[in-house]
Amino acid sequence: MTNSAAAERIRGNLAGFTRIAATGGRAAAVVICVVDDPDEPHVLLIRRAYRGMNSGQWAFPGGKIEPGERAVAAGLREVGEEIGLALEESDVLGVLDDFVTDSGFVMTPFIALTSAPVRLEPNPDEVDSVHRVTLERLVGDDLPGWTITPSGARLLNMPLRERMRIHAPTGAILYQFREVALLGRPTRVRDLQQPEFTRE
Repeated sequence: MTNSAAAERIRGNLAGFTRIAATGGRAAAVVICVVDDPDEPHVLLIRRAYRGMNSGQWAFPGGKIEPGERAVAAGLREVGEEIGLALEESDVLGVLDDFVTDSGFVMTPFIALTSAPVRLEPNPDEVDSVHRVTLERLVGDDLPGWTITPSGARLLNMPLRERMRIHAPTGAILYQFREVALLGRPTRVRDLQQPEFTRE
């Protein structure tokens, strides 16, 4: 896909999507940052710093919504604070379904588009590393993967490359991004379960 094809594909698919909002938890916002690279359009994923909540876990840039703050503003603020990428509300293409985590957060996932090249400045207090995953990889026929737990639960995972297997909640949001924004399939993910380690 060229950069213009990637942008138009996402915009077109989101135009026919009606999101489902959720309430009742601690509000948070994350941003799926799509970098419109003419060679390899990709999304940005982070590995959280190995300290505090969600230590070392895969995530999108994001965090808690402060009192009185709009969700989209919170998501864009967190992108700037965590990876040093300045985005405007005009860069936001749409919003996916809220995902309620086992730890009690209601995560609102925004999709934002920015042009390459991007200069990133990860905050070492919050981010261990930043990773690029191409849109081509995200629509691979081998995705998603499924794991059966000893209790018989079926857990989604996104095995993107060696040592990069992403579970819910981030994996669920990434899967809905793939299905809705990239493939135009109205897929819901709110019932997907999280493995226990993601609750730490």
